[in-house]
Amino acid sequence: MARTDDLNKVLKTLQSSSPGIEASALISTDGLMIASVLGQNMDATRIGAMTATLLSLGTRAGTELRRGELREVIVSGDNGYAVMASAGRGVVLLILATEATPLGLLFLDMREAVEAVKVIL
Repeated sequence: MARTDDLNKVLKTLQSSSPGIEASALISTDGLMIASVLGQNMDATRIGAMTATLLSLGTRAGTELRRGELREVIVSGDNGYAVMASAGRGVVLLILATEATPLGLLFLDMREAVEAVKVIL
C-alpha cells in the first residue's frame, strides 16, 4: 500500500504545483487505474479504458508514420487538454488541464512527476 500512497502523493504534488491541472492519474497500458486524483464525477474505469485506447492508437500512428517512439498524446478540446505521457514501462501519466494552462510549464512539471514515478516503481 505504501507505493500507492507515494504515487498518489506525486499526483497531488503535481496538481498543487502546476496551474490549471484539474485531474491526474497513473494508468497501466492495459487500462487499469494505478493511482489517481480525479474529480467526483469522473469514472475511473472509463478513463482508464479510454487512455489505454488512445495510447495504443498513438503508438500505432507513431510507428506507421515513422515518428519514432511515442512520447505524448494530446487531446485538445474547447474545455482544455488531456495529455498522456509515458511514465515508465507499462505506465501512462494522464493529465486533464484547463484551456488556459501553459503547456510548456505543464510538460516540464509532467517530466518531473514521471521521474518521481519511475523511482517509486
